[in-house]
Amino acid sequence: MAGSTKTQKTPKAKNWSAKVTRESYALDLEEGVFTWKDPRRIALSLKRSAEQSKRRKAPPFRSAMSMLVFYINRAGRKLDPTQRRILEQAKDELRKLYGRPAK
Repeated sequence: MAGSTKTQKTPKAKNWSAKVTRESYALDLEEGVFTWKDPRRIALSLKRSAEQSKRRKAPPFRSAMSMLVFYINRAGRKLDPTQRRILEQAKDELRKLYGRPAK
């Protein structure tokens, strides 16, 4: 059977998004920030990290929102629905903290 063998991904290539979340050069995130149950606390932590960072390439709001959206998107269907709701609420909290209109 030609073409029936699967190529295996190396663990390094498979988990690159986890590494970005853990070792982001742009933001120094608090440990476990995306697992917290309080959307406001998550938003405040991301805001603090973005504003303190000297390495970010975008304004603080965009850096914080980008990291949050990145985590949600990369988790995909593996993200618990309850935690997804909390993270979506954290996006709204982040917008409020920066005086941006809600979507």
